[in-house]
Amino acid sequence: MTASLSRRRLLTRGALLGGLLAVPGLTTACSRTEAGTGATAGDGDLLARLREQGHVRVGFAGEAPYGFQDGGELAGEAPTLHREVFTALGVPELRPTLTEFGSLIPGLLAGRFDVVSAGMAITPERCAKVLFSEPEFVSPTALMVRKGNPEGVSDLKSCAAKGATVGVLTAAVEASYAKSAGVREGSVTTLAKQQDGLDALLAGRIDAFALTGISLRWLARTNQGAAVEVLEPFVPVVDGVEQHSPGGAVFRQGATTLRDAFDEELAKITGDPARYVRLIGKYGFTEREVPPRTLRTTDLCAG
Repeated sequence: MTASLSRRRLLTRGALLGGLLAVPGLTTACSRTEAGTGATAGDGDLLARLREQGHVRVGFAGEAPYGFQDGGELAGEAPTLHREVFTALGVPELRPTLTEFGSLIPGLLAGRFDVVSAGMAITPERCAKVLFSEPEFVSPTALMVRKGNPEGVSDLKSCAAKGATVGVLTAAVEASYAKSAGVREGSVTTLAKQQDGLDALLAGRIDAFALTGISLRWLARTNQGAAVEVLEPFVPVVDGVEQHSPGGAVFRQGATTLRDAFDEELAKITGDPARYVRLIGKYGFTEREVPPRTLRTTDLCAG
């Protein structure tokens, strides 16, 4: 079954940090691009050049747990996986450039960095401009509830059956998931940011907060001691289509050699769930986020 590409707006993830973080010594260099392609001149031998110089420039958007600064170090799902991959490729150093999420692809195309390390969703619209790796993760939906799960819910269908009030983020796809599952419109509460969802739960204004399991586990971690729990993730189905919401690394269109080498090393990680969790489990990623082997970027880009 083909996975749907709709997912919550990625910019909402930045609310977990309360804004962008400053990173000292960020690179701002530009490179000449081939007219009309967005490819930087010389991208065909980019991997060789990266190996020679010993570092790769990565763009990130300061969004936990996908890519952010922690104690002066580049951290998160994408930088951790990418550091492992690039080290295996003979490029041991990641040099970060912080930018707004919406500026990541323009910055990549302008040559400010060589790869985007931000857990970016793979969509046909983006595939028209850039190259994506194979999926690094999928992001099943989950529910955060009050400790003990007093309403006894497990997924959005059970919320509909029990008449539970569900919180979702503004402009997020979880609202459509709830509607598809049968949750009444009057039982859906829209919230501005992740922390608002946890606060609404504790205040009893909602019975469940729907978001990706990745983000909810991180939210629980950053609110240690709060009387909430995150339930087992599930994959919503809308119009018969599973909503896997995959994300990956991003390259310029001319960098096929680099992308293909990256994919080869990435497959060694995603093909070993224990290694995958060992690397990024501390950021809330579990075996449930390991992308299925049948989920391919070629199909995702085709829509």
